[in-house]
Parts: sequence; structure tokens; C-alpha cells
Amino acid sequence: MNPEILELLRKKGQPRDWEDLNKHFKAEICGYVGLEPVYQFYSTLNDSLEINAHSISLSVQPQASYIPWHQHNYAEMMIPLLGKCCVVINGKKITVEQEDIIMVGKGVPHRVEETDSGAIVVNIALKNTAFSLTDLNFMLHSGTGQSISNLLFSLLSSDENRETQYCLFKVNHQAQIVNLIYDIIGEYYYDDVQSNQIIRFDLLGLFSRLIRQAYHGKLSVKDGKFTNNGTDVLSLLLYIEKHYQAITLEEMATNFGFNPNYLSAYLKKNTGLTFIKLVHLQRINVAAEYLANTVVAIEQIALKVGYENPSYFYKIFKKTMGCSPKEYRQRFYKLQ
Repeated sequence: MNPEILELLRKKGQPRDWEDLNKHFKAEICGYVGLEPVYQFYSTLNDSLEINAHSISLSVQPQASYIPWHQHNYAEMMIPLLGKCCVVINGKKITVEQEDIIMVGKGVPHRVEETDSGAIVVNIALKNTAFSLTDLNFMLHSGTGQSISNLLFSLLSSDENRETQYCLFKVNHQAQIVNLIYDIIGEYYYDDVQSNQIIRFDLLGLFSRLIRQAYHGKLSVKDGKFTNNGTDVLSLLLYIEKHYQAITLEEMATNFGFNPNYLSAYLKKNTGLTFIKLVHLQRINVAAEYLANTVVAIEQIALKVGYENPSYFYKIFKKTMGCSPKEYRQRFYKLQ
């Protein structure tokens, strides 16, 4: 427990009125649960209600405030640092105790019940480009922690058709896991040189800790609609990451001795994403790094990552990131 960080989060988590918030979200209704609307929360906002361009972003859930049914186009982690919170998914109420973690998959309608006034709940949004395929390699290795590895990979990389909807990790106040959580928060709010990289590495370390603790039976894991996936997909994802610029399904199938249709179906089954979506994800992930860390012209970046048609690159980038490449670069530099 870090009193300085908790006090910072307490100030950022003051109660908010949904109607006022929605003026900033401008969230569209995408469906209904019973008679209640489900809103699309497709932009991540910081605590000042400004659009956050980072692939990994943090915010504090407003205390004692109404939060409607909603869904994201990114995975979300919710962690009560003080008190607890209750998340409703598919009519089931999931209570998340202090310092436990719930991860909700992309496209899963859910609602968070009003917390007590003293509760502090941190939300961590993980967009498609938060991690490269290499970052997630360890989740696909066979052996220890297999079920939890597949589950995490599913939540982080799959689309809305995944089997897994959420996962609740009962951390039981384990110091190493809790310390990583506080370090992530500290790096995010006290931004310094290499903070973005440290946050990503801390999150991967957090996932590794969860996998280890689950393997040793020191971590209780509850998931919604989880089905194990195969693990031979690792070498396929590494191949895509290495050859993303000019890769084709036919060439890749030939390299691995597969029929193209079989390879396409295998990737979809084991990752939740089609071959072309996996390629786009890797290309846009690399493009986002160029935009954030260089002043290279956008058209050159598009060509560099494999898009000969800049207009098509703009279209795919906006579909993946929720903003144009130019807007992404502008928003990113405003946050520096």
C-alpha cells in the first residue's frame, strides 16, 4: 500500500455525473440489456476527460457514481486498491475484493455497480497495440500455467467472438503482484524517461506472476466461458511478426507446409483473429511506434510497414486505433 499514490487516486476518483460524462464520451448506444442501453466506450479518456492516445492507459473509477452498461474495443483491467467493486456480466454479479484483479475482454457488455465513497478502483485499458506478438510469446508456451496462459492470451488478443468474456484473479494481497500494480500506477502518473516501456514490462511481469501463482495453486482464478486453445500457434505468430511487411497467406502456408484454407482456419480458431487481422495488428503496432517516436512522414511510415496505398493505411489505422495517424501523433506529443 502506497499512501502517496492512494491520495493521488482519491483526488482523481471523485464522484461524477453520468450525463455530464457522456458529453465528453459522446457514447453511442450499441444494444440493450433488458430495457437498459449498452454504450460503446471506444475512446479512452484520462482523468481530466481528455482523449488518451496511449496503447496502455489508466484512469480512476469515479466513487459512488452510476456507470451504465457499456463495452470497449479494448481489454480492460479493474483493480480495487481500497474497498471493492462489483461487475455485472451476463446477469452475473462478480465481486472484486481489495487488490484482486478482473480483466474484461473486448466487446463484452458489462456494468459496474456504484462503489462505496471510500473505494479506490483503478482501470487499465489495454488496446490492440499495447503488446506486440513477441511480448505475448510466453503466454503460448506449453507447460506450466497452461490454462491461465491461454486465458490471458485470449483476453488480450482475441476479437468479440472469443470464448472467454472475463477473468477474476484472487490475488490474496500477494506482495510481489501488488507492488507491480503500484509501480505501474506510479510510472503512469509520475511520467519519466522510459515510463511507457517500464509500464509495458511491468504488465508483462504481472501476467507472468499470475501464471506462476496459478501454477503453484496460490492464486484462485475464475473465468467466464473459457475454452482452452491450442499452443502450436506460437511459431506462426512469430513468423507474422518477422515477415509482416510483405507476408501473404499463401506464402506462409507454403513455408509451414499447410493448405492456405487450413492455416487461415487454424489461426482464427486459436487466436480469435483472422490472418489478415493479425497482419494488420502487427503493422499498425509498428506504425504507432514510428509515429510516437519519430518525425518520419506518415506516407513513408505506411510504406515501411507494408502499405503501398497510404489511403488504405489511414483507413486501417483509424479502424484499429480510433483516430487517424496524424491525430495519433498529435495526441501523443501533447501527452509528453
